[in-house]
Amino acid sequence: MQQDNLPTRDDVLAAAERIRGLVVETPLRSLQLGGHSLWLKCESLQTGGSFKLRGASNRLALLNEAERQAGVVAFSSGNHAQGVAIAARRLGIPATIVMPSDAPAPKVAGTRAQGAEIVFYDRATEDRVALSHALAAERGAVVVPSFDDPHIIAGQGTAGLEILEQCPEPVRQVVVCCGGGGLAAGIALACPDADIMIVEPEGWDDMGRSLALGHIVPVGPDAPPTSCDALQTPLVSPLTFGVLQARGAGHAAVSEAEVRAAVRFAWHELGLMVEPGGSAALAAVLAGKVAIGPGTVVMVTGGNMDPAKHAEWVA
Repeated sequence: MQQDNLPTRDDVLAAAERIRGLVVETPLRSLQLGGHSLWLKCESLQTGGSFKLRGASNRLALLNEAERQAGVVAFSSGNHAQGVAIAARRLGIPATIVMPSDAPAPKVAGTRAQGAEIVFYDRATEDRVALSHALAAERGAVVVPSFDDPHIIAGQGTAGLEILEQCPEPVRQVVVCCGGGGLAAGIALACPDADIMIVEPEGWDDMGRSLALGHIVPVGPDAPPTSCDALQTPLVSPLTFGVLQARGAGHAAVSEAEVRAAVRFAWHELGLMVEPGGSAALAAVLAGKVAIGPGTVVMVTGGNMDPAKHAEWVA
């Protein structure tokens, strides 16, 4: 991928203007941890329960009239699904969402409540990308990827612009949950003077391994089960990899136990319901896998968790 094909900070700035009024400014909260001060960017409090509305709103706002009438197809375990569904409803665009049959019930319900059509697939035996493109070709619709699109990346990066405006000290490090890397890449573009640290679930740390090796590698065939459904991306994109590689992003991986501890901490110490995938960055900080220095911001990226499961985890 040529570097001039990658999205730029100017794209993030343009996205911020384009989606003004379509997303809310989420809070930046201070936190004392082990004698250190840090900041939490609470994207779990975004409309739809995650940062995904940012990228979806930016991408759909760029569709022409014919594309809007034909509709969009997206594939997601839930958060991107809801982001696309909300943006599509607001813009009067038909939306079809390809979701895994094991997607969390609140995410399915939230997507359906926005008027989107849901097509389920088997995560273990079916290819969601191929299925989405087949549906789009059949209907003349536009596929809206969850991260492999420069406009999606630029839209997600608007959270980083908010961080720079909100933080009362220079932002020197941003710790970001990473699935496909759309948010991490967007933050890297928005915050050029900050170190970027991505965090993935153990066994699903393909972006981290790709960065370490210098080329993209997929998730292994023996990847373990993970509660972080939002971060179960089998292969990252040349776009997201290219941005993060160019920025020299660091990487860490967290265990299921560390994710559970972060979900409990967010609830008991912060009063935040955070889903497993949305807590990965916080989990790495709590586990000491990421060093905390001045100007550290931790992204809390999603809050769509089944209430019964959440109650069980935090009990």
